[in-house]
Amino acid sequence: MKISIITVCFNSAYTIEDTILSVISQTHKDIEYIIVDGGSTDNTLAIIDKYRTNISHLISEPDDGLYDAMNKGIKLATGDAIGILNSDDIFQDNNVLSHVATTLSDSAIDACYGDLVYVSQHDVGQVVRLWKSCNYDESLWATGWVPAHPTFFAKNNVYKNHGLFDVSNRLAADYEFLIRVIGRDKIRVKYIPEVLVRMRLGGETNKNLKNIVRQNFEIIRAAKKNGFTFSITRFVIKKLKLKINEYRNASLSLKGNIR
Repeated sequence: MKISIITVCFNSAYTIEDTILSVISQTHKDIEYIIVDGGSTDNTLAIIDKYRTNISHLISEPDDGLYDAMNKGIKLATGDAIGILNSDDIFQDNNVLSHVATTLSDSAIDACYGDLVYVSQHDVGQVVRLWKSCNYDESLWATGWVPAHPTFFAKNNVYKNHGLFDVSNRLAADYEFLIRVIGRDKIRVKYIPEVLVRMRLGGETNKNLKNIVRQNFEIIRAAKKNGFTFSITRFVIKKLKLKINEYRNASLSLKGNIR
């Protein structure tokens, strides 16, 4: 199974090498690696160039934001399955794509997802928060649940048949995509009960309170658009409880180290 991995980056010199090494070190070798750069002005492109023989496609040009860049990568992808690993992320270990390929080799499965850990920006070994998922149930959407998008791998025809990211959602296009294809269109998904990705803390959504509020309104709007109606207040409270539990799980159970 050929897996297309898309990395979106912009001025990511501090982290991009970790991401690239995470991809090219996978034991599963049938990988189409696509990097979409937003026109970086730091040392990002020089670092990427060191690994050019491992990269199938490189785009470096201005884009209309993160999700527009992801869409560019998806349109280039020719793999049987597609995953997105952004420049703040790394795979948990070298066997992640082997597990994904085994899971998606089942013709009855359209996509899979797993668990994710947030780690310190300066030490990817220091776990701060565990995003532990579960087997899919439609009732979970009302609790604030959503699969961790960096752990989501879908067969290529999911994007061909159900569409790309809606870039009108500046902060929640990944949520809108997931509730559209899983919740509304009911693609067949399987949960892999293990950590697949480590994500550095930070990101555009959590940059400030304004972005957090805007993201939540985008989520409610996206849910309604796809046939799910939630009380904003109850949804936000439940989502907050989920996040609190994720920090608690990391501090009590993981003790900073996940294998």
